[in-house]
Amino acid sequence: MDMEKLQVQLTAILNLLNIKIFRVLLFLLIGVVMYSAMYTNVKPEKLNLDLFSVAERTIRSPITIEDKESTEANRREAVEKVNDVYRVKREYVQNRVDLVTSIFGSVSEVNAEAQKEIDEQKKTSAGTDGEEDVAAPQELTIEEKIQKLKTKLTTSETKTLSDDVFIALMQASKEDLQTAKDLTVTAINNTMKHSVPADEVENAKLNVEEELKYTSLNSSLKRAMIEIGRYAVVQNEFYDPEATEDLRQQAMDNVEPVRILEGQILVDEGQLISRDIYKKLKLVGLLESENSYKPFIGLAMLTALTLFGLYVVFNEMENADKKQKNLLIFSIIFITSVLLMKMVSLFDVFEYSEIGYVFPAAMGTMLIKILINERLALLQVAILAVIGTIIFNEGITGTLNVSLGIYILMSGLAAILFLQKQNRRSKILQAGLFVSVINLIVILSILFLRNSQYSGLEYGFYISAAFVSGIVSAVLTIGLLPFFEAGFGILSTLRLIELSNPNHPLLRKILTEAPGTYHHSVMVANLSEAACEAIGANGLLARVGCYYHDIGKTKRPQFFIENQINMDNPHDKLPALTSKNIIIAHATDGAEMLRKHRMPKEIIDIAEQHHGTTLLKFFYHKAKQNGHDVKEEDFRYPGPKAQTKESAVIGIADSVEAAVRSMNHPTHEQIETLVDNIIRDRLQDNQLSECDITLKELDTVADTLCETLKGIFHSRIEYPEMNKQKVKQA
Repeated sequence: MDMEKLQVQLTAILNLLNIKIFRVLLFLLIGVVMYSAMYTNVKPEKLNLDLFSVAERTIRSPITIEDKESTEANRREAVEKVNDVYRVKREYVQNRVDLVTSIFGSVSEVNAEAQKEIDEQKKTSAGTDGEEDVAAPQELTIEEKIQKLKTKLTTSETKTLSDDVFIALMQASKEDLQTAKDLTVTAINNTMKHSVPADEVENAKLNVEEELKYTSLNSSLKRAMIEIGRYAVVQNEFYDPEATEDLRQQAMDNVEPVRILEGQILVDEGQLISRDIYKKLKLVGLLESENSYKPFIGLAMLTALTLFGLYVVFNEMENADKKQKNLLIFSIIFITSVLLMKMVSLFDVFEYSEIGYVFPAAMGTMLIKILINERLALLQVAILAVIGTIIFNEGITGTLNVSLGIYILMSGLAAILFLQKQNRRSKILQAGLFVSVINLIVILSILFLRNSQYSGLEYGFYISAAFVSGIVSAVLTIGLLPFFEAGFGILSTLRLIELSNPNHPLLRKILTEAPGTYHHSVMVANLSEAACEAIGANGLLARVGCYYHDIGKTKRPQFFIENQINMDNPHDKLPALTSKNIIIAHATDGAEMLRKHRMPKEIIDIAEQHHGTTLLKFFYHKAKQNGHDVKEEDFRYPGPKAQTKESAVIGIADSVEAAVRSMNHPTHEQIETLVDNIIRDRLQDNQLSECDITLKELDTVADTLCETLKGIFHSRIEYPEMNKQKVKQA
């Protein structure tokens, strides 16, 4: 299929896209391609996973999920390992010491009271003078003392301790009683200052008994001390439920959740599926995968979200014709990239999932950046990165290969970054090399982040993949770019820069055959580019268009004043009608020459439209002066009028440059007046009525032209003040 047929077909498609239903169908086509490309990567596999069967192949987990049952088992095991917490109540030592002290103290009190009664009886006897046979003081019996002692003790003490203990204590001397108390208290303190659990109470009592057994006191008092000591020793270590529960909770909290990680091998090929493996397979959803519909819903949602984003971006574009063209170009490149990505992913059957690093991720990005704009290039590479995470999911259904997504994104961003100011076609291959270097850096960073061990062969593959991706991206971009430019009639920045090369055959033709016209074209190009950039139009298009706008003058260069060097003006000897036909023909002749050389439509339009339908005033008035009955329409250019801002600005700049060049030592005021008059004439003649340039933009154009002309003719301007000074000096 030749380029003309391709362009006709693409034009027909663009016309269809003006109808809303066909734009919707195009978006649906993008969605269908996306969904179909990712369908097999999210479709759950049908696996023979019966209990105690042999796995036909190695199975990995498609998701990361917590194994709650195993986690709970580990927590129960951790709780079981926690020992009960017992607390020693230190206050019990003092309590039991105080108890023993009180017993000995009560004995001393009873003895003191008994002695007091005897002393009172003696006083009473001494007070009876002269009486004979006075009765001797009656001392309390041991039984009476014991009864008094029991009234001072607690019920527990009287019931637990035997009467022999009380008898021994009551019969002991004051010194022996004090010694017995001190020894008993010391033995109890020595024993109970350590923990005495319930099952060690008897051993603690034996310790007290052993400590008191070898005292030098009499045997009855010694037995009393031992019985009191055994009585005083009690349990002082008790179970602490709150502290125990806290330890158990802490042990549970310290248990890390058991997780099955995405990509983790659940069962190796040929391995028996045990109950534990079967439980894990069920947990990750592989046993119910055949009836799962969630992955398809998720994929549909992702696709719908992507289409919505694309719709919003393209719907915001103002120019309808440009919108449809950009939409079709973007769709073709995007679909091509997705299909190419899917083709590369098919090599996963060779059990080497890292083949995705070979994918030429920067191809689509460079094409869209060159043909449309940077914004859509960024959007395209972002969407491709998301799709890549699914398509290159390492054969694990439902997983995302984030590493490949990062790689694709960084590769595309590198291409955009390099081409931001590099607009020549020869720079695309350099961009490919730059992308290759960035690819290599990204791959190495990913490998180092994984902290895994790789062989030299594996590193060799990754390095090769990085360079293959970048170089293939550049080669495909260079190969596909002419088809898009020719098929859509696109005048890209790269194409414009190529056309501005002075070695272009047509430019060389102007330079050699009409050097004056060439110089005029360069001057107009400088003026037009500055003015167009000032109003936001395409300055580069204006410059290149100016280079070719007067190509028609090369047919008869001597008939145009800028080429009449050291020669007479041939128009002086020609009728006005003939001169008019020659001058007017340069616009149509130029357009025809440009068409024969298959120049872009924008350049041809500038050649046709830069004069619009303006009047050749000089030859019109010359014809009238010669007595010819002529009509004004016969002396107008055939047009059409300027259709774009660039054509309008070039037409104004063309007239301004020619007029200023014909002036002798123009001043700043003369230049400003001239520019204003030319623009006013164009407006009054309705030459700007068919383009979308505004009056405010025309003011900006006038100011820019004046500033540029002042710079160009500065060295040739002779100000009135300077002339006056020269006169005075003379």
